[in-house]
Amino acid sequence: MTLSSQQRTDTLLIRICLIIVILGLVVSGVTAFPLREELMLGRDILNSTGLSAVFPDLAFWVQRVAEGLEVTGTDYPFLAYGTDWLAFAHLAIAVAFVGPLIDPVRNVWVTIWGLIMCAGIVPLALIAGAIRGLPLGWQLIDISFGVVAAVPLTIALVLTRRLASAKAATL
Repeated sequence: MTLSSQQRTDTLLIRICLIIVILGLVVSGVTAFPLREELMLGRDILNSTGLSAVFPDLAFWVQRVAEGLEVTGTDYPFLAYGTDWLAFAHLAIAVAFVGPLIDPVRNVWVTIWGLIMCAGIVPLALIAGAIRGLPLGWQLIDISFGVVAAVPLTIALVLTRRLASAKAATL
């Protein structure tokens, strides 16, 4: 079966959307490994550029988290193993999107699952963030990852459904 021009365009756009999600997950995963170093760098940048005076609450929070990671990294380095698993989970989830990247219609369930996970970020961030004492602003940043990922996933889902309908009509 030969794909129409519209079907080829839809397939390309679906793949672009999924690649954006995959790259976001890979970057999130890879950057979860060096958390201690990243937070210390962030603290140093805030302090050396004067941004800590402009954003004192952010500077305080980054300093607090950097200190926490520094102390636990020195005294309890095994706790970082938890964030290693977090990083691995991001990478593993990215691999799940290879299925719809190859065959979006057949693997549409992965795209739907991804949207469900994006929605699940909201209650997790609000509930766990509040229990763990995270500032609301930090929780909103975490929520934004789900909102941002939901955009390309929604586009991919709409186009996948259109592609499935077009394929069904040609059978």
